[in-house]
Amino acid sequence: MTKLKLAAALAGLALPAPALAEGSLNLYIWSDYITDAAIERFAAEHDVNVTVDVYDSNETLEARMLAGASGYDVVVPTTDFMARQIAAGVYQPLNRELLPNLVNMNPELMARAARFDPGNEHGVIYMWGTTGIGYNIDMIAERLGEDYEVNSWELVFNPEIAARVADCGISFLDAPTEMLPAAMAYLGLNPESRETADLEAAAELLASVREYVRYFHSSQYISDLANGETCVAVGWSGDVFQAAARAEEAGQGVNVWYAIPKEGAMVWFDMLTIPADAPNPENAHAFINFLMEPDVIAEITNYVWYANGNAASVPLVDPEITGDPAIFPDEETMSHLFTAVTTDARTDRVITRLWTRVRTGQ
Repeated sequence: MTKLKLAAALAGLALPAPALAEGSLNLYIWSDYITDAAIERFAAEHDVNVTVDVYDSNETLEARMLAGASGYDVVVPTTDFMARQIAAGVYQPLNRELLPNLVNMNPELMARAARFDPGNEHGVIYMWGTTGIGYNIDMIAERLGEDYEVNSWELVFNPEIAARVADCGISFLDAPTEMLPAAMAYLGLNPESRETADLEAAAELLASVREYVRYFHSSQYISDLANGETCVAVGWSGDVFQAAARAEEAGQGVNVWYAIPKEGAMVWFDMLTIPADAPNPENAHAFINFLMEPDVIAEITNYVWYANGNAASVPLVDPEITGDPAIFPDEETMSHLFTAVTTDARTDRVITRLWTRVRTGQ
């Protein structure tokens, strides 16, 4: 999962990278995933200069982390990528004595995240959400009829249906670890499978609708949905709701919404972690603890429209958000969600090969 590119907006707060002074914090985070107000408040309360850099894919983050000497103090990987990065020694164990606000976290969600990080030794949940379908209500109704309900992956994976909406623009995430499991769920396969045959079947399905996909990108769809430039996007829940909010604010009659497909969707957790070679680990712990303040994380959730992992913050979150099962899924919806799985080098090569074929259409 993505999020306002703050690097320029926060230039007044930032030190030139890499910033190694004691009073600094270097954050590497998804775009459009934190508020200016939170950064400014932390900087003022802790007398720390904050540098914020952004990325829009786990692959970009992983390449930076595995290269070493990144200069970052806090980074925000998704759990499946975090698991193998932990194995590679990328992250340092958290010092719980410096994180008293851990008491605010939802124990059930932290237990789910512990599947990738035993004992939650290296990370704390920042936000979590699902990967589903964002769509323009009116454009879909115009092409598929007023009675068509967007509740299935068929909208994007059935060639006959995708062909009918292609003219208004379909986009896919440029993220094979998100797209292939979704395709497997639609095919009735185990979406957590890493069997080559299952991955190949998913890639074949994606290839069958490739001609109807306008582009593959993991953040552009936010503005395009909001502006009516595209009508369907496989995307992350909070991003789509951000698009919907922007469209409403613009007042141009663009109506965007989000659906969790009935076949199932991926649930993921973005984690706050500290690189093993972080130059400012004490400030990193202070920042993570700050983000576990209920009022702080509630304000961020109200901006990004992603569920957070902080149980104490829920009463402070906008009821429109907490009451929407597409953001805070109910028990029935949760039963249809699946998680990402950590892959080995061999499977990574298979996925890369298949994804290149899907993207290029060859």
